[in-house]
Amino acid sequence: MTLKPICVPCRRFYRPAKTGTYFVEAKPKVDRAPPGLEAPELWQPYKLWSGDLWACPSCNAEIIVGTGFNNISQDYMPDFEAKIKSFGAAVITINDC
Repeated sequence: MTLKPICVPCRRFYRPAKTGTYFVEAKPKVDRAPPGLEAPELWQPYKLWSGDLWACPSCNAEIIVGTGFNNISQDYMPDFEAKIKSFGAAVITINDC
């Protein structure tokens, strides 16, 4: 067993907010696409993942942990887009590789 995640600025443990949070990992469409939210149009869906959403009770910062090593689906699979929609994963997209 591991210790709960810690919010360093608040000196508090994160609390579980939602088990089974689905999200999309994106890959760059072009070389040197800036990660994060700076230029999301330069990223495209790559992998579908599931993890657990945790929140800091003081500052409300959120993190996703517990993703494991295997994705649910990947862009080359025929049902990739359908799975993203069925799990509602397009709400959270991670623009970083």
